[in-house]
Amino acid sequence: MTDLSAPGEVSQEGNEPKQPQPLPRLRVRFSLLVTFAGFIIFLVGARPGFFGLDRSPVVGFIQIAVMLLGIAVISVGGYGTIRSLWGRKTLGMAADIGWRLVATGFVVTTFSGFADVFGVGSHPLPGVPYFGVWQARGMEIGCALIAIGFILMFPFSTKSE
Repeated sequence: MTDLSAPGEVSQEGNEPKQPQPLPRLRVRFSLLVTFAGFIIFLVGARPGFFGLDRSPVVGFIQIAVMLLGIAVISVGGYGTIRSLWGRKTLGMAADIGWRLVATGFVVTTFSGFADVFGVGSHPLPGVPYFGVWQARGMEIGCALIAIGFILMFPFSTKSE
């Protein structure tokens, strides 16, 4: 029979304190690799000149789509990494709010990046989508929401040890 009491608590079967569970290192490493791959994908979209792929002086639809794909992969990899830090414990309320902020930040980022495609940007279709200043600010705000959400998701200890 396994006892799932919190680390540091006394088990019901004996008086010895429970040892904290080790981190699932393989899951953490895989999630960090996914996050790093998302960052590389984001860099390909944001600065294709770093990889010798720059073909246009403006940021167009494909670059915006690749940036957003990179941010999506970063968000999924970051969630996997932070979720693995929780181990078998259930997520707290702050972590639930944090995950929702990550998702909301991605929606804000996607809507801001594709504003021209959706018809609310400064250069709506059928013209050429152009990544303008307001779209960049919207993506920055969305990325800030994602970062705040990740901070809220960390498993902070409430006990002083």
